[in-house]
Amino acid sequence: MNDLSDREERPERPVEADGTAHLFRALGKQIKTLREAAGLLQEELATRLNVGEDLIGAIERGVRTPQPDLLERADRILQARGVLLAAIPEVKEALKRTRARHPDWFRSYAAAEAVTQALHAYGHQGVPGLLQTERHAREVFTQRRPLLDEETIEKRVRDRLDRQQVFERWPSPTFSFVLDHNLLERTVGGPEVHREQLQRFLHIGQLRTVELQVMPYRRGAHTAMEGSFTLLHPKGRQQIAYHEAYGKPHLITDPDQVRVMAERYGIIRAQALAPDESFALIEKMLGEAG
Repeated sequence: MNDLSDREERPERPVEADGTAHLFRALGKQIKTLREAAGLLQEELATRLNVGEDLIGAIERGVRTPQPDLLERADRILQARGVLLAAIPEVKEALKRTRARHPDWFRSYAAAEAVTQALHAYGHQGVPGLLQTERHAREVFTQRRPLLDEETIEKRVRDRLDRQQVFERWPSPTFSFVLDHNLLERTVGGPEVHREQLQRFLHIGQLRTVELQVMPYRRGAHTAMEGSFTLLHPKGRQQIAYHEAYGKPHLITDPDQVRVMAERYGIIRAQALAPDESFALIEKMLGEAG
């Protein structure tokens, strides 16, 4: 199944052991060694590459995939003399294998997300994957049942963080997120990881391509009490919707069903706190968490 489908099924387990984790860990160590040899801090390299410092750190730890264009620029800036350029063919092949190992339902969704022109998401019980920090994501996968082995956890963390590169695209998609109040209080991974997650909300919410709102407790019942969902507008296609519960995905393309979910999202955005009020609440809770 290569096209988007409204078929609802239980996902097959993706093939995890494809060897890409070792490649990206080794490449991350190479980049770190070259950076230190050049006398640069992570922040300084990030500035020269025009990316975030957290991206450099994640690449060096092997949990974010360095894209070929970043490797080209890094090879020049770090005076690597072609060492990083030589890895580009293997990186491209590894990226293909990473995409191919996902089951059909997620491959279709991920492909749509990668080229979407607009993404709108409501987070109810869990933080949307695009907003999760590395340590938050690792804790989520660590708590999965049945238990995942360590290599599988690291692969899934890397895959989740790689999806976040959609924020770095230009021209950028339009993003909006509505977060249920409980997500500001659930201390996934402990106080330190929770503070980091709250800071992540503020960081993403400050992007001029993003609108972030909080659905406060005082609102009471609202139209999206059934759970999280995402709306996508893939380039050249009609809007689609996605939600999952207990590991069962639902990729929805039927126009009537998508329209209902779009109306639901519009209503909860009107019911949620305004972005500035949401920021004030998150900052207040960040202060209390400290």
